[in-house]
Amino acid sequence: MQTSISLQESFGGIDIYLFDQLLKGRLVPGMRVLDAGCGSGRNLVYFLRAGYEVFGVDESEAAISRVRKLASVLAPGLPEENFRVGTVERLSADRADFDVVLSSAVLHFARDEQHWHSMVNEMWRVLKPGGIFFARLASSIGIENQVELIEGRRYRLPDGSDRFLVDAAMLKGVTAVIGGEFIEPIKTTVVDEMRAMTTWVLRKK
Repeated sequence: MQTSISLQESFGGIDIYLFDQLLKGRLVPGMRVLDAGCGSGRNLVYFLRAGYEVFGVDESEAAISRVRKLASVLAPGLPEENFRVGTVERLSADRADFDVVLSSAVLHFARDEQHWHSMVNEMWRVLKPGGIFFARLASSIGIENQVELIEGRRYRLPDGSDRFLVDAAMLKGVTAVIGGEFIEPIKTTVVDEMRAMTTWVLRKK
């Protein structure tokens, strides 16, 4: 008798907009996937189960320990070294080596604009030509009148948190500079006028 697996077991806590990329057939088994700022691996469950070559980087040793344990169960053939403690702005890959780079809820923790650009540029550097960059990040889109400027692009949100916020003009400008092309329009979800999360999905030319 076949054992059924629940959606939660199959996909974990995957971001719904990342799930959308799977449904559209853009992320297929066999791809080399880097989750830059992977945390405990909530976006990696399906990729580990489905035979992707998965890598993860995070500043937290505890998070990487949890991801390694997750991978040892779901994809025991993957080397433990695929999951490393490190920063997004200094990835260890020495060449453009990934088909997909994920950045989920990471970029809005940038200290300032230089730090933000260094993270984006480093993730872009390790992405292969033709590869896909997927980011979810906080923005000011739709809540411009609800956020309070602290300094530069750091704002205090109505929920009391401090975040580095982008807007559509910045994302479009950076996309042009780095040589990307949009494969999805910029999409933003406003949560009860307290915060806004934007999806930024590009292909590297």
